[in-house]
Amino acid sequence: MTAIRDDLERRLALIGEPASRHVFTLLYPEAARVAADAADARRRAGLSLGPLDGAIVSIKDLFDVAGEPTTAGSAIRRKAAPAERDAPVVARLRRAGAVIIGKTNMSEFAFSGLGLNPHWGTPGNAADPSLVPGGSSSGAGVSAALGTSDIAIGTDTGGSVRIPAALNGVVGFKPTARRVPLDGAFPLSPSLDSIGPLARTVAACAETDAVLAGEEFVPLRPLGLRDLRIGVPRGLLFTETDPAVAQAFEAALGRLGAAGARIGDLPFDDLMGRMAEATAAAPLAAIEAAEVHADWIDAEEASFDPRVHARIARGRPVAAGTYIRMMRARAGLIRAADERLADVDVMALPATAIPAVPIAAVAEDDAFTRTNLLMLRNTMVGNLFDLTGISLPLPGQARPVGLMLLARHGQDRRLLEIAAAVEAQVC
Repeated sequence: MTAIRDDLERRLALIGEPASRHVFTLLYPEAARVAADAADARRRAGLSLGPLDGAIVSIKDLFDVAGEPTTAGSAIRRKAAPAERDAPVVARLRRAGAVIIGKTNMSEFAFSGLGLNPHWGTPGNAADPSLVPGGSSSGAGVSAALGTSDIAIGTDTGGSVRIPAALNGVVGFKPTARRVPLDGAFPLSPSLDSIGPLARTVAACAETDAVLAGEEFVPLRPLGLRDLRIGVPRGLLFTETDPAVAQAFEAALGRLGAAGARIGDLPFDDLMGRMAEATAAAPLAAIEAAEVHADWIDAEEASFDPRVHARIARGRPVAAGTYIRMMRARAGLIRAADERLADVDVMALPATAIPAVPIAAVAEDDAFTRTNLLMLRNTMVGNLFDLTGISLPLPGQARPVGLMLLARHGQDRRLLEIAAAVEAQVC
């Protein structure tokens, strides 16, 4: 069995190769070596702190680590006061024996589904460095795919775990919002934010999710696929879908159907239409982000990524009363979606309508905006309607494609068990 310290040194060497350029914003080589040596010592003594003991883990560059500023992918935050303590999720990872190798790159302030960053550079996609990595957890997706970390911890406000997972060919899990504590994670939209893992397998995501949520891990028991009820929300969420994505998705449904799953259409356009009406004043993420950044959005405007600044600024004119009515309407729609999903075990659709596009193709603002909206469209459903979701990599594609499964809020464990069965059948 390879020593964890030797494995760590191999990963550190990989990080120095061209494919990993811009993937990390900060490395912890000495602290990681101490943690790896401790894990090796426990292994020699026949001791273990759990399934993450000795796992090489990266964390997104918006989690507090004691003694350093939390930059959240922004030049503005380089001069922020150092964090006084580790974020709870970071502390839980350390207690579980994880070897934290470094912080991964991200879209500035987590506000993009494409993963570009003009301050720290843009990581190249793991499948082809000329392609976008997906965001906002861009470095997390690339690190998990390249193997510079076993597990990458990201955040998901509109798809920021599931999109880079889909575009880089790994598994990405979004837990029910508020199940994992958000303290010590720089916020984008507190009503929508959640923290989840990216890894090569559903099992690794499940192990990590238990640690992040402060729960005792029990090994997954994949659910049988026979008579599994899968709802497909055909309609708005299938428009403008790339032919390769559509073909991969339908092939996956075919394999699930052959294994005995019951697949049928699940109407969802009406709920999406009502959500669009409720949030017509401005995107919820923009409204809440405008409050987060209120103290410096004007004074530091020149230091922002202009595209991020423009999206945050969209939320500024929204009055408090409008926001309150929006949240009240959203709460009703969350209940309506929960009732709709009661008739199925999971809802299935492509994680993203399109695969990764060339970075050069989104150089102009119009192309960036159009592509970013399309990239976020499917995953955003999970956040707006307070669902739990996962993206699974579909095989045989030149550019990685993700299969997304969504389940009712609070059904995280059940979703992971279903995903493990689907993974075995189609991935």
